[in-house]
Amino acid sequence: MTAAETKRAAWRDLVAPGIASLIALAILLGLGTWQLERKAWKEDLIARIVRQSRAEPVAPPAPEAWTPERDEFRHVRVSGRFLNDRETLVHGLAAGETPGRALQGFYVLTPLRRDDDSIVLINRGFVPTELKAQGDRRDGLIEGPTTVTGILRSSEARGMFVPAPDPARGEWFNRDIAGIAAARGLGTVAPYLIEADAVPGQTTWPRGGQLRVDLPNNHLQYAFTWFGLAACLIGVFSVFAWRRLHDSAEPRAA
Repeated sequence: MTAAETKRAAWRDLVAPGIASLIALAILLGLGTWQLERKAWKEDLIARIVRQSRAEPVAPPAPEAWTPERDEFRHVRVSGRFLNDRETLVHGLAAGETPGRALQGFYVLTPLRRDDDSIVLINRGFVPTELKAQGDRRDGLIEGPTTVTGILRSSEARGMFVPAPDPARGEWFNRDIAGIAAARGLGTVAPYLIEADAVPGQTTWPRGGQLRVDLPNNHLQYAFTWFGLAACLIGVFSVFAWRRLHDSAEPRAA
């Protein structure tokens, strides 16, 4: 085989791995670009949440006008009377006084009958396990007309590893608005709940202000990972192709 034929054969041998490498490179670059787009989306989302949650409280949207993408995390104000006899406890954790340690307990979801007779669930806040019984925290009950400010939240979907609720025993592990309303016989309620704000100087339970706006934004690291893999792929294929062509150009012994 002549040197020219050997070189052409070497180029032909690079076609299949070259096509495979181009496909892989396109996928890696696409994933990196997608992560940059996700980074921009996440930054806009975080900015919107922070802006809306820190704004002056306004009236919540009418149930038929509720749009989670637009309205969730709005700071709102509602007035009415708590239906304390129909509160629901949802298992949860809250930040403890010692950094890095969490308290085990419950979130207290209490229906609020508004002045127009509609009902909205209020997450009044957290109580530790030892104060699960309402009778042990009667000083924290609010009787009569009251006004609540807080953050609008959507119903909480049950995750893959979250236990199923047991309404008969009053065991709830996620804030399922429709499920809780049905179990407590509340009829039609607002499609959102309100996470009550903290009350300065409060010494009673439950305690609001438990919402933490802490959304992870690791998309830039993910983008660097995909782009780095793409660069490695280019380097590996370049070395592979150079060696294949270099070897074919070397004179062979007769």
